Amino acid sequence: MAEAISPIQLPEVTCAQSEREWLQNALQQRLDREYPPEPVNQEIAAQAAHVYIRQRMEGENEVGAIAIALITEMQAFDFSQSFYGECAVANMVSELLLERMGIASCCGRG
Repeated sequence: MAEAISPIQLPEVTCAQSEREWLQNALQQRLDREYPPEPVNQEIAAQAAHVYIRQRMEGENEVGAIAIALITEMQAFDFSQSFYGECAVANMVSELLLERMGIASCCGRG
């Protein structure tokens, strides 16, 4: 029988502005690296960072819940000029958060 995966909790945010900037920059770099860079990647990264930091300021620290919030809220974003969609963005954000915590997203805690 498979065991449930424990939720991964992020540490408390100490500086919302630097946290938002870190995610926006890291996500844009990741988006630009996956496919040829697109002008819309900057907007995608800014919107995702906005959703992320708002979730954190509302007290959400669980990576899975943040990913679901990103998927839900990014559905309103116009991805027509992008290779990406809301699920891909939420997955990238989750991977970035896990990497920052030293957790390999493919293999569990490293």
